[in-house]
Amino acid sequence: MIDIRALRENPNETKELLSRRGIDTAVVDELLEIDLRLRSSVSKRDSLRAVINDLSRSVAEAYRQKETALAQELKEKSKAHGEALEELSKEVSELENARRDLWLVIPNVPSLDTPIGQGEKDNVILRYWSPKTGHSTVEVDLDYEPAQKVPHWEIGAALGILDLERAAKLSGSMFPMYKGAGARMLRALTSFALDAHSDAFLEVRPPTFVKRETMVSTGHLPKFAEDAYQMERDDLWAIPTAEVPLTSMARDEILPSEELPIRMTAATPCFRREAGSAGRDTRGLLRLHEFDKVELMVYSNPKDSQGVFMDMLRRAEGILQSLGLTYRVLDLCTGDIGASAKRTFDLEAYSPGVGRWLEVSSVSWFGDYQARRANIRFRDASTNEVSYVDTLNGSALAWARVFAVLIETYRNQDESVTIPLVLVPYMGGIQNIVPK
Repeated sequence: MIDIRALRENPNETKELLSRRGIDTAVVDELLEIDLRLRSSVSKRDSLRAVINDLSRSVAEAYRQKETALAQELKEKSKAHGEALEELSKEVSELENARRDLWLVIPNVPSLDTPIGQGEKDNVILRYWSPKTGHSTVEVDLDYEPAQKVPHWEIGAALGILDLERAAKLSGSMFPMYKGAGARMLRALTSFALDAHSDAFLEVRPPTFVKRETMVSTGHLPKFAEDAYQMERDDLWAIPTAEVPLTSMARDEILPSEELPIRMTAATPCFRREAGSAGRDTRGLLRLHEFDKVELMVYSNPKDSQGVFMDMLRRAEGILQSLGLTYRVLDLCTGDIGASAKRTFDLEAYSPGVGRWLEVSSVSWFGDYQARRANIRFRDASTNEVSYVDTLNGSALAWARVFAVLIETYRNQDESVTIPLVLVPYMGGIQNIVPK
């Protein structure tokens, strides 16, 4: 949630920044109006509660002094005030709920460094990287061999490592099934990435289903309820990303500042309904209801967040470079960043078989937006002050599209697929997947 105290003190600045997202800032005025009414009602309630407490003490004193008539009179006053207090308390509760409901759906304030724009077309390409040229500020050569210009769903079927037809029979469309060397490659990618981050990140295997409040903490609820899978009987939700459980690891806790930053990584399945995607990017592994991903997540002291942010981006890029995949880095504009983010970098790998750039990682800095929702704070060792942490997360990486790009990029003239060198040890020494 946005900082409501900052909103009260400087509403115009907050509204100007939120307007960069393209939202109607009338919702901010509505929040402020409800907040003002709530604070007024709370003040009246607390004052009336104090009056009733004073009357209770006066009643007790009157009885001690044998002034029964006065005690009865005071009790009647207290009863009348009690009825008014009950109404005020109900009003406070209703206003608190109304404020919270509105507060939860207002997106984060974007960073001043986030490019201003309306959508994807306004995202800024920062750089490219390819095995041939390394980093470049101009678009890299995308002239691939004919053997590589075959879509991954055809390559996977021919090699017997991807069986989308049987997956659809089992679960419906947009669910994948990997077989043989394909399943092993998926496992190899996961082990390779976890090992690559083990120098600084604690590996966690969180639950795959979480409570409603865990989804609320990251901003996935209530805004994105239509895109999530819910087990209604238990009110549990299938995680759309490991960011969700990892963010709530320290929910309602106060962390010692000397322990920050706290870095975690997790490999989990991710589930997304992809509501509204009918017929769009649904071939092969381009858009799925279930996919595997290695996630990075950090609780940070706000003063250290930018360094942490850049480190996470470097790690995600490092995985792509180790795999030898051509990619580009995008600085997402205000109209395209997620609702909870202040700033986001996307990594898109080039898919020669599909002829498109595919998003394989998103690295985001949330400031204290999620921490306020989850009530995650830290105590400064030198001042003893308690403040909200910053949260940051990033994919390193999401495997479905990486898998697609890998088998397209490394397809050979004889229709075999070469395994990237960094994965060979995790593949039990297998260097090539050959047609059967």
